[in-house]
Amino acid sequence: MQSRRDFLARAAVGSLGFVGLGAAAIEPFERAGTPRLRLSIAAYSFREFFKDTNSKSTKRPPIDKQIDLFQFIDYAADHGCDGVELTSYFFPADCTPEFVAKVRRHAFVRGLSVSGTAIGNTFTHPAGPERDKNVALLKKWVDHAAILGAPHIRVFAGEAPKGVSYDDARKNCLSTLDECCTYAGKHGVILGIENHGGIVAKPEQLLGIVREVKSPWLGINLDTGNFRTEDPYADFTRCAPFAVNIQVKDEIRRAGATASEPADIPRFFKILRDANYQGWVALEYESAENPWTAVPRLLKQMKELAG
Repeated sequence: MQSRRDFLARAAVGSLGFVGLGAAAIEPFERAGTPRLRLSIAAYSFREFFKDTNSKSTKRPPIDKQIDLFQFIDYAADHGCDGVELTSYFFPADCTPEFVAKVRRHAFVRGLSVSGTAIGNTFTHPAGPERDKNVALLKKWVDHAAILGAPHIRVFAGEAPKGVSYDDARKNCLSTLDECCTYAGKHGVILGIENHGGIVAKPEQLLGIVREVKSPWLGINLDTGNFRTEDPYADFTRCAPFAVNIQVKDEIRRAGATASEPADIPRFFKILRDANYQGWVALEYESAENPWTAVPRLLKQMKELAG
């Protein structure tokens, strides 16, 4: 529990508006200059095709289509990307710092930056073993991200655990994020909490958590396909000024709809420009069409839109 002294100290820092380790974040992010959109692709786009990893996928593609992280990096380079988002799921479960360094070297040799990574976590558990396990996972991947040279980790908030109220789940998430942001900031890694349902299904819920944590090491990993609301474009617009990473999907699904609809990708790019976003825009492909045919087409479109 936060002491009164800690609360007053944080309030004092926030009132000064300093931007640095442990200081309050500027709301929204103030970015000088003009929009800069850098093209990346998430390894998750080929989630069914990774071999010998800790992925939970049950589908097994033809053997000649299976790839590893090094082949994925080659694919991204060959298709004109500037970066790769290396989802943690596709690293070996017992990967070592030496293996992570080998991945970074391969990306460097191919002229790519590692734009970020992503973990599968839940931050809504109360203090105890489950919370400790999720915090340990985050810290492990902060260490890996530092080796990769990745500036960003996508994290989830999570659902309220069984028997835990929304309010308590939210408090648990805030407390966990406080601890995790402190650790991430010491390593120069920014955490992006994704609009991924659960306790952040609505934009006001997501924005509330980002504002309340008040860490310069926390922002929004803003996914174009994840607001299942009446107007996903309006909700994306509300959150864009707080974004630290963008994931683009080619479909959206509105509240109450029984099926997805094609996303207006140029409209999303315009929203990002209007918000003066500067940073990575990663394709995260999840639609039914085979990614080997769909991804090149989408990357071409996104490259043209990024300018």
